[in-house]
Formats: sequence, C-alpha cells, structure tokens
Amino acid sequence: MSFTTIIFLLFLPLVFCVHWVLPRRTARNTWLVAASYFFYGYWDYRFCLLMFISSMVDFTIGLALHRTASDRRRKALLVLSLVSNLGLLGAFKYLGFFVESFRELAGVFGFDAASGTWEIILPVGISFYTFQTLSYTIDIYRKKLEPTTRLADYLAFVSFFPQLVAGPIERASRLLPQFQRDRRCRWANICEGLPRILWGFFKKIVVADSLAVVVQASYADPSLSSGPALMLATFFFAFQIYADFSAYSDIAIGTARLFDIRLMQNFAYPYFSQSIWEFWQRWHISLSTWFRDYLYIPLGGNRESRWRRNKNILITFLVSGLWHGAAWRFIAWGGLHGAASIGLRPGSDRRSQMELERPGGNSLIPPVSTVFRMIGTFVLVSLFWVFFRASSMSDSLLILKKMVLEFTSTAGYTELITGYLSGGPVFSSLNLVLALVLMEWFQRHLHHPLQVLHWPKPLRWAVYTATFWFVAEYAGRLPDNPFIYFQF
Repeated sequence: MSFTTIIFLLFLPLVFCVHWVLPRRTARNTWLVAASYFFYGYWDYRFCLLMFISSMVDFTIGLALHRTASDRRRKALLVLSLVSNLGLLGAFKYLGFFVESFRELAGVFGFDAASGTWEIILPVGISFYTFQTLSYTIDIYRKKLEPTTRLADYLAFVSFFPQLVAGPIERASRLLPQFQRDRRCRWANICEGLPRILWGFFKKIVVADSLAVVVQASYADPSLSSGPALMLATFFFAFQIYADFSAYSDIAIGTARLFDIRLMQNFAYPYFSQSIWEFWQRWHISLSTWFRDYLYIPLGGNRESRWRRNKNILITFLVSGLWHGAAWRFIAWGGLHGAASIGLRPGSDRRSQMELERPGGNSLIPPVSTVFRMIGTFVLVSLFWVFFRASSMSDSLLILKKMVLEFTSTAGYTELITGYLSGGPVFSSLNLVLALVLMEWFQRHLHHPLQVLHWPKPLRWAVYTATFWFVAEYAGRLPDNPFIYFQF
C-alpha cells in the first residue's frame, strides 16, 4: 500500500480511530501490528511471512543474549543474527547480481558459465526493516539495550507501518521504548502531524512526479538526448529524488505523530550543504548514522591513522552504495561519494552549532563564499546522481560523456530555451524547483516549511488550503509514480 493512494487515505483514519478507542497499550500495539502487516501485505502477502520470520529470529536471539554471560556464546548469537538477517537480504537482493557478475568474469577468462534468468522478487522495504532489527540485537549485545519480553511491543517496533517500507531507519533504543509506554491522543500531535503529511504529499505529487516527466524523457534513451538536455534532466533528478524520498519521510513522521510516536528527522535541507561531508549529515540521516555507528566506528572510525581512517570511509560508502542497489553503478556512486568525502573533507570545521542547524547561516542573504560552496557541492552531488538514475553503467558513462562533449552545444540550449518559453513541462518544472528552494530557504530553521503554527490563524489556513489544492490539482493530471526508494 502506498501513501499516495485512495486506499491509504481510507486506511489511515480507520487505524487511527480504532487505535485510540482501544483502552490499553498492549491492545493498541497489537492493533498496530495487525494494521502494519495488512499495510505491508497489500503488495504481496508472502512478504509478511518473511518479515515475521526475520523478526522472530532477532526477538529470540535478543532474549538469549540477555540471559547469557558467556562472551563466547554472546558472540555466537550475534553472528547468528548477522548471518540470518544479511543472508536473507543477500539471497533476495544480491544473489542474482553476484551470479551475473561471476558469469561476466568467467567470460573474460574464456569460460562459458551456465546461463539463465534469475526471477527473484525483491520484498518491499527488506533493506530497511533488516537494518532496524539488526540494531536491536547489536545494541543488546553491546549492553546498550535490554530486550523486551512483550512480543506485541517488539513486532510493533519492527513493522510500524508509517516507516516500514522506506524509513526512517529507527534504532531499537529510540523507537522501542515509545511502544513500551502509555501513549495519549493529543491535539498538539494532530496539529503537528497533519501539516507535515500535507507537505510530504506536496513534495511527492506536485514536485517529484512533475519532475519525473522531464527526467524520464531524457534518461529513457540517453543516446537520443543532447548534452544540455541531459544536464537539465540530471539537475531535475537531483530535486526529484530529494522531493520524492524526503516526502516519504515527512509523511511517515507526520503519520507517526498521530499515534504519539516521534520518528527521527531524516532530511535536514541537504542541498544547502557546503561540503560532501555536510551533505551526508543532512541526507538520509537515519541510514548515514546507522552506517557510522554499526560499520564505520567498529572498523576503527577516526581512532586510526589517516590512511586507515580514509580506508574506513571508503569501505563505508562502498557498502552504502551496494545497500542502495545490486548493480555496479550503485557501487560506483558510493565510491565517488567516499572519494569526495576523503578528498574534499574540511580540515577543520569552525562553523557554529547554529549554522549546522540552519544551513548557510542565519543571514537571509548568505556570503558569496557560502553560496559558491553550496553550489559546488550541489553540482558534485548531481553529477554523482547520474550513476543512481541511469539504467546501466554504460548509460551512466554515456550521459557524462555527452554532458562534457556537448557542454557548449548551441542547438541543445536553443531547444531547452524554446521548450521553456513554450510553457511546457520544462517551464513548470523549473518554477516548481525554484518555489521549493525558496520555501525551504526561508523556513530552513524549522523541520519543514509548513511548520507555521506560530503564524496568524487566517494566514496559516490560507497556506494549508493553497497547498491542499495544489496537491489535488496535480494528483488528477499526473501519472502515479511509486516512491523511488521502494526498490531498495
């Protein structure tokens, strides 16, 4: 079930009403588990069994880890959790990739490996809930968390439907205690949650789905598109994937507030970052901090020599790239971000905490040097997105080649200007990007631009109403595109 469907708009009020009618926490959590499995099984009911098996393995291991004092047995239990979770993830997501890579490598050396087609259905959200359950057993092993003996609380933590399919990837130490306490239906939570849901719908339906039309037209067959057209499509894709993915997080966070659950902030205006390093402090924060805590730091983190630290950074980003997709272009994407993080990492970051919280500083008009750093970082990130969006590694290289060789193509720019002046998709897309950037710049000290509860009531409701009608208008005329991160 997707957020941007009529069935979800019927499903959410029903789940909300029944949840708050139920008198006790256990009953509410049980209801959330049932609703979440229905939400997940709406794609394919077989996925539910896989998620339940994965959940029960870690629930059992968590209890066993807490009961034993033997270091040797604790390590064996942790390895069992890692092998079972990563084994399932590898079998469904990466088996076909490794087999095909082996065939290609064998062909290079003159061996004819057996051919065939692998048709393995990738369960929606498996990468997300696998990392979430792993955080549970790892934190218990590290003695940072005590396991719960209440199965309903644990299953609610794993399967909570707002963030089940595409995050944020919550830590057990942060989310599980919220299911273990008594929650209340608060009007303040509703006033906080609904505008954030509305903002998520605006970014997805109005911005991301509009940009998708232009991006698809150029990326469908790069050989038929000019270099300038591919540059514009790449620029639009940078905003498409941001609007699309952050929209899912906004809807998830807003929906969770309706149930008195607070999910972590997953995006913090990443395109106002002044370095690649800062970008990863603002983009998909739940994943980047997960890799930091469970991979980068265990590898040695910053405690090692400079060479080892750089190696740890590169390994972390390569694994992150592979997490995003079973293809060499995703590994290349991760590797490029790793190399840029090493080569362009600031020697010393003297910016204040306020500037980290409010990107670009407090000034309405930032210094020229800040603007150049933000633009440079955005351009670099956008170029890396080529590997993420293209259909193959060869297409990625072709797109970059055409963008470089045809950079001064007069005909290509003339075509774009003509398309803009004609008032077509290019015109509307540029206007939407500009509107999004301006709204986020002016409201960047807040979690999202529709966080306007402090505004006068007439103005506040005028903003809500205008946003709603934009969503309704675009929903009726644009094709329904699934969230991009559903494939991960």
